[in-house]
Amino acid sequence: MKKRVQLAMVIFVMLCSAVAEANERYVIGDEDVLQISVWGSPELTIQIPVRPDGMITVPPVGDMKAAGLTPQELKAVLEKELIKYVKSPTVSVVVTAINSFKVFVLRGGESGTSATSDSAGAITLKRNTTLLQLLAQIGSFQNSDLHNAFVLRNGQKLSVDFHKIVVKGDVSQDIQLRPNDVIFIPDNFEKRIKVVGEVKSPSVIPYREGMTALDAILKAGGFTEFADSNDVIIVRTEGNEVKKIEIKLKNAMKKGDITQDLYLQPGDRITVK
Repeated sequence: MKKRVQLAMVIFVMLCSAVAEANERYVIGDEDVLQISVWGSPELTIQIPVRPDGMITVPPVGDMKAAGLTPQELKAVLEKELIKYVKSPTVSVVVTAINSFKVFVLRGGESGTSATSDSAGAITLKRNTTLLQLLAQIGSFQNSDLHNAFVLRNGQKLSVDFHKIVVKGDVSQDIQLRPNDVIFIPDNFEKRIKVVGEVKSPSVIPYREGMTALDAILKAGGFTEFADSNDVIIVRTEGNEVKKIEIKLKNAMKKGDITQDLYLQPGDRITVK
């Protein structure tokens, strides 16, 4: 019987250690729900929410601060306090409901998210989450300016390249998110390609690397029957200078002159006469 008790104690301690290791980097916050267990004292096992003031009430200890501590830190504090009431207390602290881990996403492009939103732009994360994992949840970026997106933490912009993460798959740019981070992803309207004139569906389309003039025209439905495909003008702004570049796309299509199918730059305007 004694050996069984000792074995059960060892298993309990191992489980506590595993839980602590899994949660050691998570910081408890307001509205989180905790389960506190004390080995050998089931009457002291409770499930309790963290109040808005960051406090919890643990009998027989009373009120104590939980917000701002990791589960492992809270476990150590509880064991120190409970030693007054329980001989050699072994405590486990498990966060059973994460409600305080909120980040805020501000988007100038497409709206909408598949994540859990408490209000417009507020997303509650249920576990430790990286920026890449969050971006995978919040949908399309075709109308977003990833080059100028940033993470704001404690009033400071973090050095993160969203374009490298999303387009290039550069995981070295990935970071661990923290509660109250603000992720700002501006609209790329000024960088979109405008296609007007004799095309079937004059359009404003998202720019992508490697896009050519013919690619953009095809996205706008292609040429109309009245179009002069050898009289196409690209208007491009470079600094304070506005350039008009004439290209002959009929030659590109019929004669294979690929030099006429110009690579586009963000913000180009294509006019088909």
